[in-house]
Amino acid sequence: MGGLMPKETVTMSTREIDRGELIRRVREKRLTQTKAAALMRLSVRQVKRLCRLFKDNGLAGLASRQRGQPSNRRLAVETKAKVVALVRERYTDFGPKLAHEKLAEVHGICVGRETLRGWLTEAGIWLPRAERTLRVHQPRHRRQCLGELVQIDGCDHEWFEARADRCTALVYVDDATGKLMELRFVVSESAFDYFAATESYLGRHGKPVAFYSDKHSIFRVNQEGASGRAGGITQFGRALGVLNIDIICANTPQAKGRVERMNKTLQDRLVKELRLRGISSMAGANVYAPEFMEDYNRRFARAPMNPHDAHRPVQPNENLAQIFTWQEERTMTRNLVVHFRRLSFLIVPSPETLALAGRRVRLHESADGQVEIRYADKLLPYTLLDKQPLVAPGEIVENKRLGAVLSVISAGQEERDQRRMASKKLTLRQKERLGATRSQLGRIPNAPLVPSPPGPGPDRLAQALAATQMGAGCGPVMADFFAKFTAEQKARRKKYNDISNQRKRDRELLALKTQADLSRRVVGGGGAAPQPGVDASASLRAVDAR
Repeated sequence: MGGLMPKETVTMSTREIDRGELIRRVREKRLTQTKAAALMRLSVRQVKRLCRLFKDNGLAGLASRQRGQPSNRRLAVETKAKVVALVRERYTDFGPKLAHEKLAEVHGICVGRETLRGWLTEAGIWLPRAERTLRVHQPRHRRQCLGELVQIDGCDHEWFEARADRCTALVYVDDATGKLMELRFVVSESAFDYFAATESYLGRHGKPVAFYSDKHSIFRVNQEGASGRAGGITQFGRALGVLNIDIICANTPQAKGRVERMNKTLQDRLVKELRLRGISSMAGANVYAPEFMEDYNRRFARAPMNPHDAHRPVQPNENLAQIFTWQEERTMTRNLVVHFRRLSFLIVPSPETLALAGRRVRLHESADGQVEIRYADKLLPYTLLDKQPLVAPGEIVENKRLGAVLSVISAGQEERDQRRMASKKLTLRQKERLGATRSQLGRIPNAPLVPSPPGPGPDRLAQALAATQMGAGCGPVMADFFAKFTAEQKARRKKYNDISNQRKRDRELLALKTQADLSRRVVGGGGAAPQPGVDASASLRAVDAR
């Protein structure tokens, strides 16, 4: 092969081998150089050059001389060493993509992401997915008794397809038998929904030995110091602890694979059953759930290895309605006031409650928002003082203007309700209760009640009054009242602004007087001269004139 060693190996691409066949035909006079150039999309001069290489070195002469050589556009070795050292020092646990972003944003080093991946792999910092050791999840034996271990999980899915909104199904599955023990449809996973589902479970089957769940914040404290989670226990865990039921959190979804496979089965069977029965609401699905569970268990449940039922009956002294409430502790002030959720609860004074001043009391909040205050299981009566009153205190008005005043009050209440419904501080359950209250009062829960003002400002109340004034049934008397009320509001704002400005001027004069006194003492004592730009005499004259 034209001087090459017989055992030398030459690496060539398919394209180069095809070119060699065409050049061979040109050398054998079976193909013209012009035709070969057209087939290879090269010029005739390049074909002549390839023919000379083929004549001197054979097929190996057509191989690219750049193969196996470093790229002409490669980065410097110093840059590579710097990047690898920087990643090893500060971004050891970062992936190539995130490390690439931080190198560009923080250090101004622009390196290709795949180039960085190769460097990190070569340095042993990053392990490619193909080389990682697969985690093995070996199966385990079922528990022996019914009720010994119950797996629980929430499955968010389009259970009603396009007929209704997406919702979540709370699923309880027994580990020993695979029986579907509880099924409840809710808007989303929450502590109160799990309270209701667990209370239904206990009333139907009794208390199991343990529940097996994931690491959701309902079951496990993921952040210490959260409200209502003192001692590292969630509200759901506290309720189970009172009932002597353990809660176990799985490290992986595969560990609670029985309920995960149940979710997959329900997403197929239950969705079709709901479609055939025309059920398109969570209330209808919850009514149908017991029938579906009975049919499912009859078809697929298996007998346990041990016929003993590990469920324990609920004791008469275990009040489930009281246990499954949101409970937090507060300190009662010496004035017998308890603060909770921006509300003030005034304990009714009595010889018994006066002795509890300064003690820690427990508040029980139920799903409907009702709050009970207890001390050592003794119920304390109270009255509620809302820190954000719905009705602002007003002035005394004449009887003939009472209708207009009530109209303004009603408009203000509706506007406040509208702002509360749009607030992110309220939970979905609290917004549902507020919407139900508005529905009882004859208001549309989600419809705008009054024209929303463009934003906070001094004319916000005037705009709301003007919008109310433009409504139907606004007579001359009411219009006159609105005009007078608006003028009074403007005068009150002007007075408040004047007082604020006067206080600001007083503070400035006091500062000038203090600085002048300090300068006088410094000059009198032979110290440094007063600061330039401060006229002490002028400041004193201004203060004296004031």
